[in-house]
Order: sequence, then C-alpha cells, then structure tokens
Amino acid sequence: MRRIPATLAVAALLAATTACSTLSPPGEATAAKARLTDLRPVRDGGTVTIGLKSDPDMLDPSLTSTLVARTVFTSMCEQLYDVDQHNHFVPQLAASLPKITNGGRTFTFTVRKDARFSDGARLDAAAVKTSLDRHLHLRGSGRASEIDSVDKVAAIGPYTVQLSLKHPDVPLLGRLANTAGLIMSPKALRQYGSKFATHPSCVGPFKYVKRVVGDRIELAKDPLYYDADKVHLDRVIYKTITDGNIRMANIRSGDVQIGDQMGPVEVRNSMGEKGIQLLNTPSLGYMGVTLNVGNVHGIDQKPGTVDTPFGRDVRVRQAFELSLDRELINKLVFQGMYEPACGPVPPGIPLSSPVSCPGRDVAKAKKLLKQAGAKTPVPLELMINTTPEDSRLGQVIQAMAADAGFDVRLRPTEFATGLTRTLAGDFQARTGGWGGQPDPAGNIDSLVGTAGSNNQGKLSDPEIDRLIVAGRSTSDVAKRRAVYRDLTAAINKQHAVIYLYRPINYVSASDDVSGIKLSGDGLIRVKEAGYVEGSR
Repeated sequence: MRRIPATLAVAALLAATTACSTLSPPGEATAAKARLTDLRPVRDGGTVTIGLKSDPDMLDPSLTSTLVARTVFTSMCEQLYDVDQHNHFVPQLAASLPKITNGGRTFTFTVRKDARFSDGARLDAAAVKTSLDRHLHLRGSGRASEIDSVDKVAAIGPYTVQLSLKHPDVPLLGRLANTAGLIMSPKALRQYGSKFATHPSCVGPFKYVKRVVGDRIELAKDPLYYDADKVHLDRVIYKTITDGNIRMANIRSGDVQIGDQMGPVEVRNSMGEKGIQLLNTPSLGYMGVTLNVGNVHGIDQKPGTVDTPFGRDVRVRQAFELSLDRELINKLVFQGMYEPACGPVPPGIPLSSPVSCPGRDVAKAKKLLKQAGAKTPVPLELMINTTPEDSRLGQVIQAMAADAGFDVRLRPTEFATGLTRTLAGDFQARTGGWGGQPDPAGNIDSLVGTAGSNNQGKLSDPEIDRLIVAGRSTSDVAKRRAVYRDLTAAINKQHAVIYLYRPINYVSASDDVSGIKLSGDGLIRVKEAGYVEGSR
C-alpha cells in the first residue's frame, strides 16, 4: 500500500478537528483587539472564576514545577521581585533592587516593612531567610538548582537580607523574580512542614480557602494584605477546565470570567464576538518534545543511560528531529498563530541571537538511522496531555515521524499523572515546555544543566555545563549574548530537547471584567481586577 505523505495525511486528519478558517498571525487581525491590560473603572465585590488549562501540582513554592501553579501564586503568594509588562524587574516583597558588591559575590536587599502573611505573621528578613533556605535545602526542591549559586542566606538586620554567593551569578535577580523568589509564612512552615501545600500561607492580595484537587482552588480577599485598598474582588476561583472549547463555552455562559492559555482555535472562533475581550503577549518560553536520555532513577538522582535507541545514540534523536517540519506544525496545529522555535532563548531580548531552524529532511533522517544501526521502524512512546491541542500536535508528530522510519505511539496522560511519571523517569518522550523568564538563564540552567532540578530527561553534557557557568559569570551584554548563542548550539547538538514552537499567551475574558493584567511572563494578575462599574 502506498504511504500517504505526512503533509497530506495530517491535513486531512486535522480538517475534522479544527473546522474553521485560517487564523491571522499576531500583528494582523488580532492586533486591534489585543490588549495587555484593561483599565476601565471597576466596582468592589464579586467573584471571578479563572479557567485553567490544567490542574496545578502542589501549592508549595519549593516543590511546584507547573506554570498553572505560578498563575495561582500571582494571587496568593508574592515574590521578592516581579516582572512588569515590559519585562523589567521591579521590587515586590523586596523594597528595592539589590545592591551587588564583592565582585558580584554579595547580593544585598531590603524587604517591605508593611507586609503580613495571611496567617498574621510579619514579613521580615528572618522570614525571607527561612523560605530561601528551604528552597535551597528541601529534598526534591525544584528551586535548589535555580539558586545554587547561593552559599549562605543571612538576615543582617530586621529587614535586610544578604546572600553570599559561591561565584558571581548575574541571572540571580531573574530567578528571584520567579518561583525561587516566592516567600512563605515561617509560622505555616513550622506548623505544617511537609504539608504546607494543603495549608499555604503567603503575602498576597488573596488568601487560600480550600482546594478540590482536579476541580478548583478557592481564594478570598486578604484583609491583612499591605495593598488591600487596591483589591476589589471578594473571591477568586481557579477552575481546572482542560478543553479550551469548554473554557470558552464557560466564558460565554458566564460560569467563567477569564480563560487562561487559550489556544488559537478558540481565540479564532471568538474574535470579534460581543462580550468577549482578548489580551495577549509574546511568550518568553517555548514548547517542544523532551526525550528521556538519562532519567533512569528519577529527576533527583544522577543521570544514567536510558537503554533505548534514543538514549543510546544521538543520531537517532537527530533523525527524529529532522523528520519534523516546524512551519507545517505551526500551520496545521496552531493555524499559523504561533512562531516556530529551535532554541530556548526568546527573540527580541538583548541577549538573543538569530537562530536558523533545521528544515525537514526525511532522506537525511533515514541515512542517520541506517548509520546508527537502528532497526526500523524505531519505536517511541510519546506522552501527551489530554487536551485537544496536544492531541492534534501528537498526531502531526506521529505522521511526520512515520515517513522517516519511526513508530510513534501516543500515550495521552492526565497532566498531574504525567508529571509524576516524568519526575520518576517513567517516560520515553513527552510534549511540554517552559513558561519562560526574561533572562535566558532561567530557560536553560535548571532545564538542561546536569544538576538542573527541572532537567526532566537528565541530559548531561560537559560543554553545556561549562557554558551555563560562563553565562552566569559576566554582566557584559555582548559577551553573554555570545555565550547563549553557543549554548543554544550545544543544546541543539544533543537533540534531547527538541524546541518546536513559541506560543503567544492568549487570555480571553468576559467584557464586564476589567483590571486584568497580563505581563511578559504570560501570567494573569487580578490584584486590581473587578467588575466594570454598572455591570452585574
């Protein structure tokens, strides 16, 4: 039987699942309707429900590893620093930007004097030290490698914190403007210990009320919050709705007011629809395929060798990448609304360099498999999330890879279960990605460094590790740009993380809600959101 080329097979396959016209790229049809924020006056009171793409993992800043958990934390757990809508770092729980001395090895900052945790404990330097020490030393902490340059955390005054570093670490500020900068109540940590996630207490506009795992997380306005007079809503509910079409249907019905991480199909179908507003921003992150090359005994153990064709021979991994067409994936799965990607550094930032993505080359892929002595078809189990978008992506990858001699078997897995399996090393390959940070070190170090706490496939390469250290060690923009250009090349040479596309962060919302802010990190902030004056 004659094999149908992947381009035709996939196009036919997706015709039934998308059933809508081509979506215009960002900057064309969406530009006039897209906003980073909406500043119409709002009234006090009411509850806003936010539909999440997946169920967050643990509500523990030290242990979490999901973007959706970070979205929840924006409402209940503030960081030392934050990212504004122009990707600039600004103080949040810190009172000022840090003072860096001693050749970059001492990092000193003050913290706010007017902040209380939701359980009544005061924020001070000692509280910050407690959280940072926990991030560094708690077993299984996802933050440990992110701030592993820190040798000692000291409270040198009631509201002054000093970090002594093992070596200069220029990207440290960016990490403290991310999950590693989230500060927890020392009172709650003492009381609940390892069960903090079920009783989280932080400084934030809203405080934790309850959680029904797999369904919703409920928060209420915190009267102890230092900026409480700017908080208008009484409650915020985060509801897990994995299907984007259902999230959009819930917005239309009024059961949900804000839809997080909306996909191109849902956005296209709602464009121009009365009563629905669209906010978007370019992503600092990426999406793609992670191959398990060394995660034999779990992510917190040393890398080994995975006994599969993909784990044993880089040529098999390279052949798999060459079987994929990024441009066609973007067109067929995302209707041209995203951008093809082939590296971890987002374009448009001072440290980025142009990167040429390899084109699809089935003939070369087959040649590499022959050179590697791989028996075809080469089997690969690809774990995908149970969302329509990931299903379409998996089917496209499956069809394209088949042309080059791969037998890709899709394994749809519920998000939390998939994460557990990934951390344990119980996977061959998985789709997924990273939410992104303004400093490229935040997209690289913990994800592909040998000791990286988010290195799911346990890639280990001395050249990558060397360049990671080099990227941390200088503040010279030109030198760092060169380092991250070389680092991108070194990562791509291993073909263990196959960067496929860079999404646009789309948020759909009911038009009677205002004050939503969408920053460069793609996280929804509802601190000052509320219902428009005169609405329901």
